[in-house]
Amino acid sequence: MLWRRAALAAALLFPLAACTTQAKPEAGGAPAPGFPYTVTNCGVTTTYTAPPKRAVTMNQHATEVMLELGLAKSLAGTAYLDDKVLPKYAADYRSVPVLAAEYPSYEKLLSANPDFVYGGYASAFAAGEGRAREALAKSGIKSRLNVENCPKGAATTMDDVYQEVREVGRTFGVGDRAEAWIRSAEATNERTRTARKDKAPTPVFVYDSGDKTAFTVGGKGIGNDIVTRAGGRNVFADDLKTQSFGDASWENVVARAPETILILDYGGTSVDAKKKRLRDDPALASVPAVKNDRFAVLPLSDVVTGVRAPDAVAKLAAQLGAGE
Repeated sequence: MLWRRAALAAALLFPLAACTTQAKPEAGGAPAPGFPYTVTNCGVTTTYTAPPKRAVTMNQHATEVMLELGLAKSLAGTAYLDDKVLPKYAADYRSVPVLAAEYPSYEKLLSANPDFVYGGYASAFAAGEGRAREALAKSGIKSRLNVENCPKGAATTMDDVYQEVREVGRTFGVGDRAEAWIRSAEATNERTRTARKDKAPTPVFVYDSGDKTAFTVGGKGIGNDIVTRAGGRNVFADDLKTQSFGDASWENVVARAPETILILDYGGTSVDAKKKRLRDDPALASVPAVKNDRFAVLPLSDVVTGVRAPDAVAKLAAQLGAGE
């Protein structure tokens, strides 16, 4: 939980100053189809005259976007998983050098000789660790930050998932693959919406972690949109409307009376341990979800702005419907 709190804090401090990179076409070569391509990402405007050839990804959702788009051969390295990649990506993932279990040092990152670095959380570009996007640009390395972590005011929705995949696809010259994935994702979301359209929203409390307070999903991140699309109502969406994640008091958990508790599965604390903590707390005995043993579970990597999001909606919808 601590690294994720740091990541959220970093997102608020991430600089907005634009940094424009104008790369030159390779000598004697015509521009690649679809290039030059200019994109503004989290305040940084970059022009690509050809797809990056030696990309490094940091954080699971960035890595899985690349693998979903069939770009394993464009990866010179990767780092920092929350859990295992999906089985369909396993073989491609094994072909990519792992630079570090968590974030690599700046020196280790440079040792991969990247021309592009793609971070899932703002902490991937921590200035204090030498990996700021400005520092990378000075070394001739372009970069991208997942749009959920841009310092913007609007809440993240499934449209941002589509934007993320579309822009990565365009950057690497595989826009057709990105659009095919988006069409499939839209169809998945529509099937879930149709199945849930006549059902009243279920009040949901998302339990990430925490003992003295509950670390939960707020109203700003994709997690809130996933809960809503699945047929739930995030009970802390309004209290924490400017935050993707934040702390709530256990007294407010009781007051919000959630009918289902969604547990986020990651790290060293098991789902069973989290359930036990909730069941054994006498202060939560009156909470409908606890009284009725109504728990849902999703991996943390499902509730970020990445290619898992549409299936996460469907999986959660099935769990919310199980008790009806």
